Amino acid sequence: MTILPKTLMLLGSGELGKEVAIAAKRIGCKVIACDKYKNAPAMQVADKSIVLDMGDEESLKNTIRSLSPDVVIPEIESLAVEALIKLEQEGINIIPNAKATAITMNRDKIRNLAAEKLGIKTAKYNYARSKQELEKAAENIKYPFLIKPVMSSSGKGQSLLKEPKDLGKAWDYAIKGARGNSNQVIIEEYIKFDFEITLLTIRQKNQETIFCPPIGHQQVNGDYQTSWQPQEINDSQLIEMQSIAKKITDHLEGSGLFGVEFFVRGKDIIFSELSPRPHDTGLVTLVSQNLSEFDLHIRAILGLPIPEIKNIYPSASKVLLSKTNSSIVQYKGIDKALEVKGTEILIFGKPSAHNGRRMGVILAKGEDIKEAKEKAENAAGFIEIK
Repeated sequence: MTILPKTLMLLGSGELGKEVAIAAKRIGCKVIACDKYKNAPAMQVADKSIVLDMGDEESLKNTIRSLSPDVVIPEIESLAVEALIKLEQEGINIIPNAKATAITMNRDKIRNLAAEKLGIKTAKYNYARSKQELEKAAENIKYPFLIKPVMSSSGKGQSLLKEPKDLGKAWDYAIKGARGNSNQVIIEEYIKFDFEITLLTIRQKNQETIFCPPIGHQQVNGDYQTSWQPQEINDSQLIEMQSIAKKITDHLEGSGLFGVEFFVRGKDIIFSELSPRPHDTGLVTLVSQNLSEFDLHIRAILGLPIPEIKNIYPSASKVLLSKTNSSIVQYKGIDKALEVKGTEILIFGKPSAHNGRRMGVILAKGEDIKEAKEKAENAAGFIEIK
């Protein structure tokens, strides 16, 4: 039997962390929100907030030890994972666990695990630690191909390379967009896919692994722009995706929700990436499902029952991006956007804006996916961020 309240510590307090905090608070948990800057979104709804450098091993260890949370939930990739490994050895509950956090924070580790250890189909890939290695690696993968830092998020440092003359520029861009001091890039085959899917996979403590209905999504330069649920897919392909997702998450172990991404090309199912936490494309589940991905994450972490996951409405999301740099954020057009029937607006509450920063999302329900997408797109068109 689970006894509440539990104290949950979020390492990362962005828009996804904010929704995790809200889901936790709804069932009586206490929340400590940590991030590198003040007034981050999750801090605005938490019981306690802490500003710290989560990449500093000693600072992270000392902060967690001093507060003794029941559960530590990494919500970002840029962490001193060595600290989490040591804390887990001391009995601190890391979600899903320190090993999974370490593997999934680097593209090379999760790709090596999937392709080489588990035998899962992925795009062709190679690695490079210098411009010279990049030139050599490029000879083995046909143009066009993608170059990405092995450590980054939201498409930072990613570029599509169409010809050899741009190799040097792509290398510089990748290194600039990398997290920490990483100087390694992954060169990845460009997949001409039919569509992309996020399969939200819930690994429970003492129950079977379960899945949300598949979410379709569209990315630009590696960053999500719109998503919808459900994405139509034939039964055999869905079963294959679920099998792959379970195979990887069983290896990673732990409990909680994982966002597993796939490309679908004809009959082929190709594994792309995995996050051991709620996924940005899954924001659509706030209106599409009986339980959002954030509710599911909290229930799985705490060992609470999940009797049913049901898609209630065909739904879509559309991100709201800033087109300017501003330390005082203002939103225009919210009233007009809300005139679009069946839509909701989620403003993340980020204290400052910069060009291209994700500041909110439109959530829309429709009679079918086409209508939901159109509503989300129309409502987003009214919003101006300045």
